[in-house]
Formats: sequence, structure tokens, C-alpha cells
Amino acid sequence: MKIAVLKELAEGEQRVSASPETVKKFTALGASMAVEKGAGLSASVTDADYEAEGASIGTRAAVLKDADIVLGVQGPDPKSLKGMKKGAWLVASLNPFGERARVDDYAKLGIDALAMEFMPRITRAQSMDILSSQSNLSGYKAVIEAGSHYGRAFPMMMTAAGTVSAAKCFVMGVGVAGLQAIATARRLGAQVSATDVRAATKEQIQSLGAKPIFVEDVAGIEGEGTGGYATEMSEEYQKAQAELVSKHIAKQDIVITTALIPGRPAPRLISDAQIATMRTGSVIVDLAAEQGGNVEGAVAGKVVEKHGVKIVGADNMPSSMAADSSALFSRNLYNFLSAYWDEEAKRPVLPDDDEVTIGIRLTKDGKVVNERLLG
Repeated sequence: MKIAVLKELAEGEQRVSASPETVKKFTALGASMAVEKGAGLSASVTDADYEAEGASIGTRAAVLKDADIVLGVQGPDPKSLKGMKKGAWLVASLNPFGERARVDDYAKLGIDALAMEFMPRITRAQSMDILSSQSNLSGYKAVIEAGSHYGRAFPMMMTAAGTVSAAKCFVMGVGVAGLQAIATARRLGAQVSATDVRAATKEQIQSLGAKPIFVEDVAGIEGEGTGGYATEMSEEYQKAQAELVSKHIAKQDIVITTALIPGRPAPRLISDAQIATMRTGSVIVDLAAEQGGNVEGAVAGKVVEKHGVKIVGADNMPSSMAADSSALFSRNLYNFLSAYWDEEAKRPVLPDDDEVTIGIRLTKDGKVVNERLLG
């Protein structure tokens, strides 16, 4: 049973899909670990670190040869998988909606492509959820990024020269990233408020010491979709929310937007007109910039200034903290594969009728089989 760990080739990607810790754990299960030369360097992991835990180091062709499972962070270009045997598993974040043609190419290669971002949000799969582990770090880094562009301090400071007022930070979207952003901004001393389309998040916001900003008197709108994800809002709710946000956002120094809907463009939360109401020097960090952006004018990977407001377009935020994000991502992959490890077969076995299998399997036996891609 051979598991290959690939070096990421996507521009700007610094993470790696296995850590020395998980290499050691896979080896203990009986797997042979092969790591592409230099795969972990950008995440502060040397080839020697992997070798110390029992892995072999080699070229891409060498690690792919006879590999039963190939691990990655981002889905590799199918052309770079030359030599991967049919029936082998590719386990990574595969962006099935954004890279639909690539999924077809995986099928043509005859490999089983398993998209970790399609992991069902069920209790037993929480430790396998890459979206949660990476979003947690994104929420933290969003506040740090905001602070680096904000020309003032976060906490209230009382000095002999006078008092510095605390920054006002507004978090829009209270999923994993949003909750971590709230907690981080609070730790830094900001006055924090937050909103979400899901009514159930109100208590979560309050539990972190932030002020919930919710549309009231709009009946029957919970915003809760399948698996705990947010759904698109009704026109009635969108109108009411826009009015509430417009009044609130004008008073904020920092705004962090985190709203994403799987498989769809990011919902627009802040318009150019709303940006214009914010005071000069304010900062917006858009964590959804890669999927079209929650903020009008946001550009992934760039800082755009409009009406005196800096708009930071997030671009693979977890990659900027490669050591920690790789450690968590690697554990997600290990937790998944070890949960299905068959002692007799000496490899993981995925039952066809299992909820996790159905959720993450994109291709099998030369065909695209995931219902979310076939509908």
C-alpha cells in the first residue's frame, strides 16, 4: 500500500498535504510513504523531516509510480499525473464546480477522484472537514490583514496624552471563519458586531462577546441550508438586510465578509454606495473574493482603494500560514483515510453506500459519478 505526497504546483500555493506527524501515523498503519522532493519546503518541512519518519523522497514520476493513493492540497493538473495507475485514489481539494473539465480528465485517467471539500457536515466527519480547518485560519488571518492596513490601533488606549478609541469591527457571515474573526478581533480589543442570514448564529455571536446585528420582523427566514451551510436569501430579506447594513456599516472602521454558498458565486453583501458611506481609512477584508466577492470592487489577491476605503481581496488565505494550515489539512486527510482503514486489506476501503463516499467521490471506473456534478 503506497501513498504518494505531491509537491503543489499551483501558483502561490505553499501548503503540503502531509506532515511528518501524519507520515509517521500512515507508516504505523502499514503504508509505504513516498514524498515528492521539496514538497514541504514552503510549509517549513524539509525532506529530511519526512525521511526521519520513514518516508522516501523522489521525483514526481517516482512517487506516482505504483501509488495506490495520491495526496494533494489543490487538485493537480491531470497532465502532471502521468504514470498514476488506474484505480488509484486522488485525495485533495479538487474544486469540482470551478474545474469541472478537470474532473472529466480525472475520469479519463481511470482514477478515483475524492474531493475533500465535498465532505458531508456530519458529526463523524468533523475531523475530516478541510473547509472548517482552513476557514478557521482564514478568519484569524483576515483580522490580522485588516490590522496591517488599518492606520489605527484596535484596542482603546488611555494614555497621558489622551484616549484612543477602540476600533469598530463588523463581521458579515458567521460560519467557521466568521466566528474566528469575531474571537480574534475581540482579543485585539475591538468593539465587534456581526450578522448572518442564519438566525441560529445569534447566540454564537453573543457567546463571543460581540453584538448581533439582525434583521427583525421578517418572518420565516432562517437562511439555513443542507448540512449547516447558508442558503441564498429571499428578495425580502435582502432588501431588509441592505437597509440595516447600510446604517451600521457607515459607523464601522473594519468590515470582514465571509459569506460563501457552495457551488455558487459569492453573494453580494456590500455595494459601492455603501462603501462610500464609510470613513476614510476604513478597511474591508473580503474572504470571498476568489468566488466573485461579497464586496463590489473586490479583486482576489489585491488591495483596492475606493472612496478612501481599502478593500483587501483574500487570495488563498490559508496558504499564507502554510505551516499551521498544512498541519491541520494533513490531519484531516489522515483522519479520513484512517477511519476507513481495513486491517485485513491493509488499506482504506470505502463502502459504496456510505454517506461520506457518496459525498466526496467524483469519479470511478472511468466515469463522473457524483450527483452534484451530474444534476
